[in-house]
Amino acid sequence: MFVSDQRSNQTKPGDNQPMVFEHSTAAQRVLFGSDKAGEFLTAELGRLGSTRPMIITGGSAERAAREITARLEPDLWWNEVVQHVPVGLAEKARAVASEAKVDALVTVGGGSTIGLGKAVALTSGLPLIAVPTTYAGSEATDTWGLTENRTKTTGLDPKVLPVTVIYDAALSRSLPVGLSVASGLNGLAHCVDSLWAPKADPINRTFALEGARALTMALRGITADPDDLRAREMALYGCYLAALSFASAGSGMHHKIAHVLGGTFNLPHAQVHATVLPYVLAFNAPAVPEVSARLADALGADSGDATEALSSLYREIDAPRALADIGFTEDGIAEAVERSLKAIPASNPTTPTEENLTALLRAARNGDDPASVSVAAQQA
Repeated sequence: MFVSDQRSNQTKPGDNQPMVFEHSTAAQRVLFGSDKAGEFLTAELGRLGSTRPMIITGGSAERAAREITARLEPDLWWNEVVQHVPVGLAEKARAVASEAKVDALVTVGGGSTIGLGKAVALTSGLPLIAVPTTYAGSEATDTWGLTENRTKTTGLDPKVLPVTVIYDAALSRSLPVGLSVASGLNGLAHCVDSLWAPKADPINRTFALEGARALTMALRGITADPDDLRAREMALYGCYLAALSFASAGSGMHHKIAHVLGGTFNLPHAQVHATVLPYVLAFNAPAVPEVSARLADALGADSGDATEALSSLYREIDAPRALADIGFTEDGIAEAVERSLKAIPASNPTTPTEENLTALLRAARNGDDPASVSVAAQQA
């Protein structure tokens, strides 16, 4: 951890304190190029010596998977994918992979698809190649997650880090604008959380701020023109930087809350992240004004107010506003608060309490002005 301010882990401009931190960067091969996924995948499987790959895909991504594997002869196709990766589904996929004696895993799809691939890799040790079709960022982390009995459990293991990520913006062109926005804001949440996560340091903070800048530009571009390939390339670039920062900095308050809402209440992953983000930012930003000002700049504002800058972006791109819109009810708040309080890191800039976290989740459920959360946090 970067040692300076004990509460926020930020160095203030002009400080003469020495930098003391530990930073880890995962080894991973990244291949980036529009309309090149098929070429890249064939070459990577050849490089790995794989002749019996298992292709994991599902939903709208299956068509893209069929296209980019046309020159291959995959040994096994798996197309059952469920969000938050239920333990039972992971065990089924593991058993099928073992029986087929596959020698590599290839995921084509979003975070749920990559998550299932990681679950198989976790117990098999098979090399994993990820071909993302959304902007979730799971492909660049060694984090796995499994859900059982309304509880999402996550962990870290180098076996689940894809050996290769293939980014092809053409594969995300069919992603509707609404899902593109939610997925891109999921990536932006990685950036924001990484600014004050338990292992935040100057390196992953730099990744996070550049990722936020890229994703902000990309989301504005995609909203204006869904066929803008350059904007979609920028989104993939931004989500990769976001994931790199998150993988190094660790999981902060935002992700702890999102995992509770997703795993316990089975809410859609990207929409949860997109909806909760403005409220967590408003909760923490006043406690870290220097880094908040840098984030505001990355979001394209010159006011220095990151909360307002994010709210302005949300209005411009018509982002998700209320957890109630995706099924979260008032009677779930108390349980969500209880579970979240147990998970939020002690290093969070603003200390969460039952009272201020209840105010945060109620505001997020109702779609209230995020500024109200900032007031509640400061009064606690």
